[in-house]
Amino acid sequence: MKNNSIKKIGRSDFVNMGPIKLRQPIPTHDIDLIDPFVLLHHYGPYPINELNNPFDLGPHPHRGFEPITFLIQGEQLHRDSLGNESVVKAGDVQWTTAGRGIIHAEGPTKEFVKKGGELEGIQLWLNLPAAKKMIPPAYQHEKNEDFNLVISEDKKVAVQVIAGALEQTNGRIATQTAVNAFMIDVEATGEYFLKIPKSHQSLLYLIKGAVLINTSETLQMNENQMIWFEQDGDGVSIKGNENSKLLFLSGEPINEKIKSYGPYVMNNQTEIMEALRDYQMGKMGFLPG
Repeated sequence: MKNNSIKKIGRSDFVNMGPIKLRQPIPTHDIDLIDPFVLLHHYGPYPINELNNPFDLGPHPHRGFEPITFLIQGEQLHRDSLGNESVVKAGDVQWTTAGRGIIHAEGPTKEFVKKGGELEGIQLWLNLPAAKKMIPPAYQHEKNEDFNLVISEDKKVAVQVIAGALEQTNGRIATQTAVNAFMIDVEATGEYFLKIPKSHQSLLYLIKGAVLINTSETLQMNENQMIWFEQDGDGVSIKGNENSKLLFLSGEPINEKIKSYGPYVMNNQTEIMEALRDYQMGKMGFLPG
């Protein structure tokens, strides 16, 4: 098995988003996007309680892509203009297809705020091709315990298959494009070779711990936390330096021009203006505050 070459190594520095400070490995000065992945935010862990709750996001719109949340710690309440309402718990995934437009709101549940605890998650923006940007919106919520696992031979690496497929094991999320999303837990000294389709661009993002990739590059917190791979091998080798958690993403590049503005990801400025108009006219639905 040949390792995919490393295309670029990325940091995950903190940025300010209003009252929230979070890590942003995509986009950065060096990495604009990893097609089809437009944005990756790693928020938390935040201490949430009745005196401190900065992550309560009121109703806001999206169009033209798929906003996805991988919740690592805590609880969040999701509501949207399709009428969905669900409590997303640690390990759960919510996969929203914004399509032609959806309004949603999310934040820690009242019960979680009252009892207090840590909130942490990943927010991913997955682009949609022009032909699918105006499809009907949809929402999927899958629970942590329902995902299928692939276990390494040494029993020290567990790969949770969220979307796509790995070693004939399928994810539970129905996707609009060819994409894989895996959450990987690695014990110290655990080893695994992760196969990657040659047609996919791919990345590994370190959520916690420290791992050795392709026997040569170390990912560790507050230093290099992401690797973007070339499409020239069979996959990547992972070895745990300590107990660690990673997010693996891969997908077939869309190779289209992108124009983004606020909560919209479209192909040109005219489509952005149409999105702004449609939201103001109520064409993306309604969600009470």
